[in-house]
Amino acid sequence: MARLLIKTEGLKNQTLELRLGVNQIGRSPECDFSIDHPTVSVNHCQIVLSNDGVMIRDAGSTNGTFVNGDPVREAWLLPGQMVSLGDVELFVESTEVNVAIPQYERERPKPPVVLADGVILCPRHSHAHATHRCTHCREVMCNDCVHVLRLKGGDPLLLCPLCSHKCEPIPTIQTRKKKGFLGFLQDTVKLKFRSSAGRGKAKR
Repeated sequence: MARLLIKTEGLKNQTLELRLGVNQIGRSPECDFSIDHPTVSVNHCQIVLSNDGVMIRDAGSTNGTFVNGDPVREAWLLPGQMVSLGDVELFVESTEVNVAIPQYERERPKPPVVLADGVILCPRHSHAHATHRCTHCREVMCNDCVHVLRLKGGDPLLLCPLCSHKCEPIPTIQTRKKKGFLGFLQDTVKLKFRSSAGRGKAKR
């Protein structure tokens, strides 16, 4: 990580290990890095550490902020440069930014429980029946788990909470029975219609 070394003797905090974001430097004990020296202002400057590098900004100090002897209001810092806050000298040892991204594995839900009557329970809410299934990862879920994306002038999209793909309703036992009975009636009507049409052609 970016680091500055105080070269002026007799001061504490000889090493300034910068943190990501704004680092306040000054004589005040409330600063991120407090430098107890009479030529350093209460809030002397800010050093901003970001992915772009290290930038120093003077905060309206009395004795000024200098980089390699030149007064600056704002400047990018490079390794090997010397920064002066009043009479206090700091050496820029490193400007590297190391962003550590914690790795974790998403906990996979347990397999769904299927009751004796064929009803599937939601893996995340054991008290609720699964009402939808993802068309991509095939995960089942209840109404509370489904992500609803509402669109203007159209039907809302039902999305999987795990992979964000489209979900479809799971037919219930009653729905399957109704569909089966209706299908039976439709097939019966079709058979009667075909039989009547066949007899009509035969008479001709």
